[in-house]
Amino acid sequence: MKIKTIYKLILSASILLLADFSFAQNTNFDRVLNAYDSESIDNVLLELQKIDTSTISIYDKATWLFYMADYQSYRDKHSLAYRNAIQSKKLFKSLNKDSDVADCNILLLSILSHQNNLDINSDTIINELETYALKDNDTSALISVYHQLASNYLNNDIGDKSLSYFKKIVELQKLRQDTLKIAQYQMNIGTVYYAVLNNPDSSLYYTKKAVPVLKKYEDFQTLAYNYNNQAQQYKDIGDYNQAIAYYLKADSIPLEKFEAKSKIIFYENMSEAFRLNEDYKNATLYLNKLIRLKDSINDTKQNIAISEIKEQYDNEKLRADNLVIEAKNKQTRNLLIAALALLLFGGITAFLIQKNTRKKQKLAEQEKALEAQKLATVLKEQELTAIDAMIEGQEKERQRIANDLHDDLGGLMATVKLHFNALKDKNSPELFDKTNSLIEEAYQKVRSVAHAKNSGVIAKQGLLKAVEQMAEKVSVTSQLNISVFDHGLDDRLENSLELTIFRIIQELITNVIKHANASEINIHITNHQDTLNIMVEDDGIGFNPNQITKTKKGMGISSIDKRVEHLNGKMTIESERHKGTTIIIDIPI
Repeated sequence: MKIKTIYKLILSASILLLADFSFAQNTNFDRVLNAYDSESIDNVLLELQKIDTSTISIYDKATWLFYMADYQSYRDKHSLAYRNAIQSKKLFKSLNKDSDVADCNILLLSILSHQNNLDINSDTIINELETYALKDNDTSALISVYHQLASNYLNNDIGDKSLSYFKKIVELQKLRQDTLKIAQYQMNIGTVYYAVLNNPDSSLYYTKKAVPVLKKYEDFQTLAYNYNNQAQQYKDIGDYNQAIAYYLKADSIPLEKFEAKSKIIFYENMSEAFRLNEDYKNATLYLNKLIRLKDSINDTKQNIAISEIKEQYDNEKLRADNLVIEAKNKQTRNLLIAALALLLFGGITAFLIQKNTRKKQKLAEQEKALEAQKLATVLKEQELTAIDAMIEGQEKERQRIANDLHDDLGGLMATVKLHFNALKDKNSPELFDKTNSLIEEAYQKVRSVAHAKNSGVIAKQGLLKAVEQMAEKVSVTSQLNISVFDHGLDDRLENSLELTIFRIIQELITNVIKHANASEINIHITNHQDTLNIMVEDDGIGFNPNQITKTKKGMGISSIDKRVEHLNGKMTIESERHKGTTIIIDIPI
C-alpha cells in the first residue's frame, strides 16, 4: 500500500466545496444550490443542464462553469473539471472578481490533488491564494494554502513542517467552530505520524479520535478512509486480524464520490493483509477484484488530457501578455494582425488539404488492414477446426485401440486359457502351470494397455482424479516428485473441457521431463467460478522466455498454446535460467 495515496484520499475529503462561495447568492443558481443539499449529487447536473448558457451574463457563465467543474470533480472526471475550472477562472479575472478567482484556485487545488502521477506545478495557484487570503483576511483561502503546503511537505517526507501547517489549520477551524473539519484534519495529522514520523501510537490516537465526529455528522466517505488508515496502521504493527476487520469495515461503506480510486486502494490493501495472514484464498479473491477494477479505469488518458489543457491555458496566457505589450503601438499591431490573418488563412488552407490527403491515405491503410485481419481470422478458424478434428480423431483412435485390445485379443487370450485348463489332466501339470502363468501375465498386460490408452478415468472420476493418478505414475517411473493442489474443484466441469485440460497438463509434464532436468513439480488447479487457473511450477534449469516467439515455438509449447487459444484462454510463461519455470494458464469456464 502506498502511504501517500491514502493521504491524498483523506485530503480530498477535507475540501468540501459545495455552496459556500462568494457567488452563492446568485438567484439564477438557487436550484443548483438546493441540489447540493439533496440526497443525490446528480441533481446538481440536472439543474445545471436546465440553464441556457447562451443567454446569461459573463459572470453567470463563469459561475455555471465553476459548479460544473465541481460536479465533474466529484464524479472523477478530472480532465473535464480542470478545463471548466480554468475557463471559469479566466472569466472571473476579466471581471476583476478576486474572491471568485480565489474560489476557482481552491477548486483547482482539489482537482490536482487527485492526479497522483501528474507533473503539474501548482506553486502559482498557491501564491495567488496566499496573497489574496492575507490581503482580505479570508480564512477559507488561507486554510487552502496551508492545506497545500502541508501536502507538499508530506509528499517530500518533511514531517515536522507538515504537522505544523496541519495544526495551524485545526486552530483556524476551531475559530470557525467547524467540528467536522477539525476531525478530518486530525486524521491528516495521524497520517503524518504514520507515513513520515513512524509513530504508530500517535497515528492511531489521532485517527481514532476523529471516528465519533464522523459518525455524528454522517460523513461516511471520510469514515471509510479512516477505517482504511486504521487497518493500514494495524497491518504495519503485525496485527493482521485487526487490520482485516477494519479493511472490511471500510469496504462495506457505500462511497458517493471517488469510488473507483478508493476501491483500488482498499482492494490492494486487503489482498496484501490476507496474504500476510496466510489466507491465500481471500488474498487471491481481492487481487482479482483489484485487477478487474483497474482495467475499467484509464487514469493515464485523463492525466494527459489535463496536461494538454494546462499547456493550452499557459499558451493563451502568454499570447494575452504579448498583446498587451503590442498595444503600445496600435499601427504596428494592426499590420501584424493583418499579416497573421493572411498567414493563418494560408496555413489553414494548407492544413486542410494535407489533412484530407492524409485521411484518404489512412482510409486506404485501414481497408488493407481490415482485409488482412479478415484473412487472419479465416486462417485462425481453419487452424482451430483442424485442432478440434485432430483431438477428436486422437480420442476416437485411443477408444478404438482400447476396444480392440479388450474385446478381440483379450477374449482370445481368455479362450486359450480355457483350452489349457482342459489339458491339465492329460499332459504334464508342471508344464501346464508354467504356460498358464505366462498366459495370465500376457492377459493382464493387455488389460493394462487397454486401460492406459482409454481416457475413462476422466469420464468416470473427473479431471482432478486423472491428474493425480498421472502424477503418481510419473513420479514412480521418472524419479520426479509431483504434487497436485486443487482449490474449488468440488464440481465437475464439462467432459470435453476436462479432457482438453488434462491433455494440456499432460503435455506440460512431458516438456518438464524432456527438457527441464527438474526434481520437483507442483501443479495448482484453482476454480475462480468464472475462470479456471492452472499453474505448473518446476525447479529445473529454466530458459529465456523472450527467445520463444510465435514463429519459433517448440512443438510442445505450440501444441499447448493452440489448445489454450482454442479455449479462449491465456498462457503466461515465467522463467529464468537455473531458477526453474512457472507456466500460468487462465481458461474461462
